[in-house]
Amino acid sequence: MTSFARRARSAAARMHPELSLVSFTLLSHLEERPNCRASALAAHYALDKSTVSRQVAALERAGLIRRRPDPEDHRVHVLELTPAGAAALAQAAESRRVMFHERLADWHGEDLDRFAAYLLRYNEHQDGRERAEAPGHRGEPERHPERAD
Repeated sequence: MTSFARRARSAAARMHPELSLVSFTLLSHLEERPNCRASALAAHYALDKSTVSRQVAALERAGLIRRRPDPEDHRVHVLELTPAGAAALAQAAESRRVMFHERLADWHGEDLDRFAAYLLRYNEHQDGRERAEAPGHRGEPERHPERAD
């Protein structure tokens, strides 16, 4: 896990020299959930607002995101990727695909299937915890129609 985290930090630095792993994570979040507030980022990742503010400022200086007034409440701002931010994430994703292809090229199919199943299981556990901790969650398990429970 330490090696994995080290590679993630390295990937963020390769994408942009000023980009920390936290910044890279926030940038990825904005790609998945555009037009969110900095306060929503802080709440989602359980980070101090001042930490997110510094990261957002660094992303703005790098030209990877921009602030704009929230169309529903002009007193606050939402964050969005710039074309440069989207391109940087696309480049990082392609680099990851190449790296995974190289690392897994000699794995047998059943090993890849097992590895994928373990990753899904690991991520589902975390996703389930995030859902349970989300405001308004009533404790019901999420239904997956494609899976038999």
